[in-house]
Amino acid sequence: MSFKSDIEIAQECKLKPISEIAAKAGIPEEYIEQYGRYKAKIDYNFLETVKERPNAKLVLVTAITPTPAGEGKTTTTVGLSDGLRRIGKNSIVALREPSLGPVFGVKGGAAGGGYAQVVPMEDINLHFTGDMHAIGAANNLLAAMLDNHIFQGNALGIDSRRITWRRAVDMNDRQLRNITDGLGGRVNGFPREDGFEITVASEVMAILCLSKDIIDLKERCARIIVGYTRDEEPVTAGQLKAEGAMAALLKDALKPNLVQTLEGTPAFIHGGPFANIAHGCNSIMATRMAMKLGDYVVTEAGFGGDLGAEKFFDIKCRMAGLSPDAVVIVATVRALKHHGGVAKQDLGAENIAALEKGLPNLLQHVENMTKVFGLPAVVAINRFPTDTEAELQLIEAKCRELGVNVALSEVWGKGGEGGRALAQEVVRLCEEKNSFNQSYALDISIQEKLNSIATKIYRADGTELSPEAKKQAERLEALGFGNLPICMAKTQYSFSDDAKLPGAPKGFKITVRSLKVSAGAGFIVALTGDIMTMPGLPRIPSAEKIDVDAGGKISGLF
Repeated sequence: MSFKSDIEIAQECKLKPISEIAAKAGIPEEYIEQYGRYKAKIDYNFLETVKERPNAKLVLVTAITPTPAGEGKTTTTVGLSDGLRRIGKNSIVALREPSLGPVFGVKGGAAGGGYAQVVPMEDINLHFTGDMHAIGAANNLLAAMLDNHIFQGNALGIDSRRITWRRAVDMNDRQLRNITDGLGGRVNGFPREDGFEITVASEVMAILCLSKDIIDLKERCARIIVGYTRDEEPVTAGQLKAEGAMAALLKDALKPNLVQTLEGTPAFIHGGPFANIAHGCNSIMATRMAMKLGDYVVTEAGFGGDLGAEKFFDIKCRMAGLSPDAVVIVATVRALKHHGGVAKQDLGAENIAALEKGLPNLLQHVENMTKVFGLPAVVAINRFPTDTEAELQLIEAKCRELGVNVALSEVWGKGGEGGRALAQEVVRLCEEKNSFNQSYALDISIQEKLNSIATKIYRADGTELSPEAKKQAERLEALGFGNLPICMAKTQYSFSDDAKLPGAPKGFKITVRSLKVSAGAGFIVALTGDIMTMPGLPRIPSAEKIDVDAGGKISGLF
């Protein structure tokens, strides 16, 4: 049996003009800025006009620890929102923007799949409305002003060996991780070691996603620490007088983007991929806008529940004052068998023993959502044709032992119709009382916060800080940053910091090799294991399969 590719399905869809989608969402015409016929930005001033409206129910979609077998988190998010509309609920979906790095790398785009996609899929996965370019430009403007300040006499006494601000490009380019620049003589700058991060790992991305308005964004930009003086005092973007120009570059990028699903459900897509090295959630502004327009808002957070969901609750919800109503945990039988040790080529065969061995990964995510964060949850099984009844029944039985229901999700092949059962369970859960809370308090030490995440969420025996990280923790607390939340930069492939430990490992510690304050974003980044903020391309990148014909039609995107 042959299946249509995601891009073929998307290109066959007859899209509605974005003005119709905005009208369906209840957005007045004067707040719509169209980017062609099928995508638009919504003026953030619109939020002021609807601030007195009640908030929608907020549903977070997360997943088990990812494997090469796939989980379908974005697909489920889109299909669930369409499914809610199928049962008569006014739902809106709020997603993160894709990064060009994974689009051309190995992971592909982030617009969903099958018959549960957001469209225009090609635009969303490529340049979209230019937000990533604006973020990169603001990041690199600050880098240029920093090096120019040093070149022009260095009045602030910046120690060029202690510069923490790096340049950014939205591409997987390992060649740029560590560079030496400023070579070629005095007129070409001051030679120093430097490097690039992928744009989505830039603090500017986090600032865009966490700002409540343009003034807040400008103030956050001013607080960015770019490096330290010879006396070890922090130097900020505000001292370089960069925040105004940065905010000017980001003014339009701050406006949430509106598109549609294949079934015409309004979809906000704005900011925030990469929950392994960033906080991995879409913008507060887009989420708030969606919550004032619908009765149910379905949003997602990157990678598994140990990364995206933890940061959604501990960083985004804390800063925005959001209180979610329910959680959907996406899993596949195939991925769970992979956690149980089955090779990718053998995942289609029934294997109860391997499934049972892999199930603890799912169950640990379930316990984290329900017991650590205190939220009602449902497990959504993204069904494949090879899944057997025995395998599905085993998952259902184990989840019921934890008091959590399982709903089959068939949105990939059936769209919103395949999400009805999941939608009905989500509506039921949203009416339950919950005891939502974060996994740590802000008034404890940096080390205690790290330990709390490691022991409660990862089930580690604790954390080990490198000598450098210990010094950094002491210094950050002395500078007054000890009360900030933590953004863990950790492999997405394991609860541990070792990508080769699948399932639900025990008897390990999380190694924190470095700590860095993102003072503008308002959190401390903890780099663990061998995680990097600039990925590389695989042996055979997805870019090799992407093409465009004489008529401008793109192929090979997924």
